[in-house]
Amino acid sequence: MPVTCKSKCGKAAALKRPKTGDALCKECFFAAFEAEIHHTITSSKLFRRGEKVAVAASGGKDSTVLAHVMKLLNERHDYGLDLVLLSIDEGITGYRDDSLETVKRNRDDYKMPLKILSYEELYGWTMDRIVSQIGRSNNCTFCGVFRRQALDRGAKLLCVDSIATGHNADDIAETVLMNVLRGDTARLRRCTDIRTGGGEDSIPRVKPLKYSYEKEIVMYAHYKKLVYFSTECVFAPNAYRGHARAFLKDLEKVRPSVIMDIIYSGEQLRFKDTVKIPVRGTCNRCGFISSQQPCKACVLLEGLNRGLPKLGIGKKSKGDRMIARQDQELALRERANLVKNDF
Repeated sequence: MPVTCKSKCGKAAALKRPKTGDALCKECFFAAFEAEIHHTITSSKLFRRGEKVAVAASGGKDSTVLAHVMKLLNERHDYGLDLVLLSIDEGITGYRDDSLETVKRNRDDYKMPLKILSYEELYGWTMDRIVSQIGRSNNCTFCGVFRRQALDRGAKLLCVDSIATGHNADDIAETVLMNVLRGDTARLRRCTDIRTGGGEDSIPRVKPLKYSYEKEIVMYAHYKKLVYFSTECVFAPNAYRGHARAFLKDLEKVRPSVIMDIIYSGEQLRFKDTVKIPVRGTCNRCGFISSQQPCKACVLLEGLNRGLPKLGIGKKSKGDRMIARQDQELALRERANLVKNDF
């Protein structure tokens, strides 16, 4: 006997929501999914009428659903937002070049302007070249740092008021676990925030999908027949996040509510007054937001350009010793050349 939709619309249920366990028809699932995101946006006051918002677009399921739902809700509820797509090309052959074709399809489907910025034009390096120098053990550090700053650079170039990212509930729960396991209290404090950044020197980032389960995002994209790119980054299998993701999935099998439980726990965490809080300012080299001088992106870029790709990996004191050693070697080499020329 077919199961009827729990919303009592009279239709047969087509799916079971992972988040609530409710059996719903497709139309009621769409309505519930969109209503929850609308509630997240309005209750958290993520946007104001007349603002220009950049939707961070990678071509994946999260950013594609975000772009689709943002356009839908903007028109349905008259948010009065000016929406644009912002994409970052990391220079990963066989991955990003293909996914950007999907982003261009999103641009055409949703009639939204698109801006693409590449690591090559911003930093003079591609991820393919970086991996050839650093290997696959710390490559995600470079990509994550450069990508975050690239989004800031793109947002500043587009003169937007905020950046909407596709971080979903699973992403945030994974980040909480990662920061707990690493003892990273600085990031643990802000990783559950629905809005980060903002102020005089930075453009805020917001997470409209903060309470949306990854499985439901996939279901929404599937039943809506949205076009998205589903291949995993070729450099991602060795990422630390993968271990946190696998652990979270195991926990979810035992307790389906664990994703929201972890997020709520992260939101309620309190820290001792003695815990040091990084002071966020602007980098004295590039002028973008940073909690250290120079910023992590500038340190990593300096290491690549110096031929010391591991310069920004690990403690700052270790990097300082590497620079001092290289400067000493260069000085000895120059002195040897001077002596040679004298003869």
